[in-house]
Amino acid sequence: MLLAHLSAPISFLLSGAWLPFLGPLLVWVFYKDRSQAVRTASAGAFNFNVSMTIASWALWLSVILTLGIGFLWALPLWLVLFVVQIWAHVKGAMMASRGEVFEYPFQIRILS
Repeated sequence: MLLAHLSAPISFLLSGAWLPFLGPLLVWVFYKDRSQAVRTASAGAFNFNVSMTIASWALWLSVILTLGIGFLWALPLWLVLFVVQIWAHVKGAMMASRGEVFEYPFQIRILS
């Protein structure tokens, strides 16, 4: 269960912040049948990271469409997204280490 939460920051770093949902997706694909807790944690981490990725891509789109002026609001919002992601994954990992299940905020429910 801990791997489901920590796989997102790892894939975030390895992909240059473009594919943070890949780690939780791989955990879900390979370990979802081991326990309901692993399934819930990996699906939640995947759904949360898809939501954060869509928000980040939308900010990039706003930067492109405004010919760079969008950086004025995109940079602070990317910082907020980054802090929320770190907070959620750290909290999820801490709860998983105690055997508790963390419910991620801001999820677009894709996996369950």
